[in-house]
Amino acid sequence: MEKIADIELTSIDTMDPKPRSFANNANAILIQEDDVETPYGNIHVAIQGDRSKQPILTFHDIGLNHITCFQGFFSYADMQPILRNFCVYHVNAPGQDEGALHLKPEHDALGNPDSLGSRFVFPTMDQLAEAVHHVVEHYGMKTFIGFGVGSGANILARYELNHHERVDSLILVNPTCSKSGWIEWGYQKMNSWYLFSGQLTNFTEEYLLWHWFGKKTRWTNHDLIHTYKEYIKTINPQNLALFIETFLKRSDLGIVRELDPMRKVSARTIRCRSLVLVGDDSPHMSDVVDMNGRMLPEQTDFMKIADCGGMPLEEQPGKTCEAFRLFLQGMGYGFPSLTQKHSVAAEYNQLNSLENKLTPLTC
Repeated sequence: MEKIADIELTSIDTMDPKPRSFANNANAILIQEDDVETPYGNIHVAIQGDRSKQPILTFHDIGLNHITCFQGFFSYADMQPILRNFCVYHVNAPGQDEGALHLKPEHDALGNPDSLGSRFVFPTMDQLAEAVHHVVEHYGMKTFIGFGVGSGANILARYELNHHERVDSLILVNPTCSKSGWIEWGYQKMNSWYLFSGQLTNFTEEYLLWHWFGKKTRWTNHDLIHTYKEYIKTINPQNLALFIETFLKRSDLGIVRELDPMRKVSARTIRCRSLVLVGDDSPHMSDVVDMNGRMLPEQTDFMKIADCGGMPLEEQPGKTCEAFRLFLQGMGYGFPSLTQKHSVAAEYNQLNSLENKLTPLTC
C-alpha cells in the first residue's frame, strides 16, 4: 500500500461572510425604497425590478426582514430570467427593516405619548394583512403573486381570505393556519420578556436559529449559521418583541377543506392557486401538513424539499427556484428555457399528486 505523505497547507486566509445587503450583490436590482403610511404604522417597502411588470409581493418571517429573508434567493443566478418578467415588492413589518429605530407610541391630541401606554401599539395579524392592502392600493396593483415565509405566509393567507380578487396566486413557505400551541407560547413569551428589556440573550439566539433552520442545519451548514448569528446582533430587540407578541396572539385562519360541492361555494378557504413549500427537516413540518390538509387539493401544490431544514430559500435555492418556475409556468407565465433538473420536476409532480390526497387534520 502506497504511503501518503504529509502536506502542509500555507497561505490560507479566512474571510468573514459579507453582510446581507442588495448593494453588495451584482445580480441585485433595487429601484427604490419607500415608507408607505397606513393606519397601522409606516410600512417599509423595497422595490426590485421593472414596475411595469406583474408584481410579486413578499412578506418575511419573525426576526427577519426583506434583506435577510429574500435577498439571497432573489439574487440567485437561476432567478434572474424569472425576475426580468416580474417586479418584486418586498414588504417589511413595522420596525423590522434594516437599521429601524425604536417604535414609539403615538401622541394623543394633547401631545401626551403615555395615553397609549409605554409601548408602540403593534398591529395584529389581521391588521398587518390590511396594511398590506394599503400597500397594494398605494402602488396601484390590480393583482399580485404573494410570496410569504412563516409569519409572512400567515399574513398573506389572511389577506387572500379578505381580498381574494387581488391575489393571483400564493407561494407559502412554512405556513401555519392554527393558533400558537403551549410549547410555542412558552418559548416565545420568554423571548419577548428578554427582548422587551433590550437583551439579545443566548436563549433568544438559539430559539431564532431553531425557528429559522431547525436542528439538522445547525450542525451541517456552519457558514450559513454564522452569517445569521452575526445578523442577530443587529436586530432591534424591542421591535422584534412586538412582532413576536403579535404572531403569538394570532387567531386560527378558520379555513376548511370542504369536499361537499354544495357547501364548497360558501366555505371559508383559500381559493387562489397556491404552492406550499417546506424542507424535509423543517421544525414546522406538522404545521405545514396541517395547513395543506385544510386547503383545496385542486388549487394547492405541495412540495417537500429534500436535504433542507427550515429555510429552503437559503439552503436549497436551486430546488426552490425550480419549484417556483414550474409553479409560475403552470399559472400561464412563460420564461426563457432553463436547464431543467428532471429529478426536481419529477419530485414536484409526484408530491403534487400524492400529498394533496391527505385528509384534513383535526386541530
